[in-house]
Order: sequence, then C-alpha cells, then structure tokens
Amino acid sequence: MRLSAGVIFAAHGAQKLFGSFGGGGLEGTAQWMASIGLEPGYLMALAAGSAEFFGGIALLLGLLTRPAAFVLAMTMLVAVITVHLPNGLFLSNNGYEFGLALLAITGALVLNGGGKLSLDRMLSARLGNGRADSF
Repeated sequence: MRLSAGVIFAAHGAQKLFGSFGGGGLEGTAQWMASIGLEPGYLMALAAGSAEFFGGIALLLGLLTRPAAFVLAMTMLVAVITVHLPNGLFLSNNGYEFGLALLAITGALVLNGGGKLSLDRMLSARLGNGRADSF
C-alpha cells in the first residue's frame, strides 16, 4: 500500500513541480489553481506539488511515514473538496473516487505506520526506543 501510493504521489508531485509526465509544471499548476480560487496560486501549487513529490518519496522509503501520510491526507482532502466533489463520485467525470481512495490509503498509513520493511522501523530498532514505526 505504501509503495503504490508513494509512486502515485511522487509522480503527481513531479507533474506539478517539474512538468514531468505531461504535467503543467509549477507555472501551469499555479495558473490552474488560481483559476479555481486557490490563491495565491503559486504558493498553493508549490505546497501541493511539494507535499505530493516529497511525501511520495517519504512513503516509498518508509521514512517519516506517519507525518508524510498526514500531510498527504490533508492534501487529498483539499483536492476532493475543492476540485472533485462537485463532479460526483466517478473518475470518468473528474469525480472524487481516486482522491477518496488515496485519502483512505494515507489515513491508514497515519494510523498503522510504514510497516516491517520501512526505514521508520529500521531506525526505531537501531535507536532502541522499543516502539516500531514510532515516527
């Protein structure tokens, strides 16, 4: 779950920040965000793109999984409410089903942590704090 969400978020963040994978880059994303009322557009694009890109990388590594997942969950909540909710459930209508699925995944990661194969667990064991996935 952590790995698939990490790939999705990192790729979407790269679209927003760098224009990768056919994305609008920071300028294009900023203009779009401003056009839907998320002002200031540049700051919102930078915040959303950074949360997705760096949060996605954190999920892939299993490093600071809970805080990264929390920030990503909040990003998805904003996306669902401001962009997708008026379009209904289905993705074919630009609805909120994909955002809702990512919100559920990140919520589960906030509650459960990065799992056995995460850097969080490895660091926790090395630091000897007795609590796996405490980050």
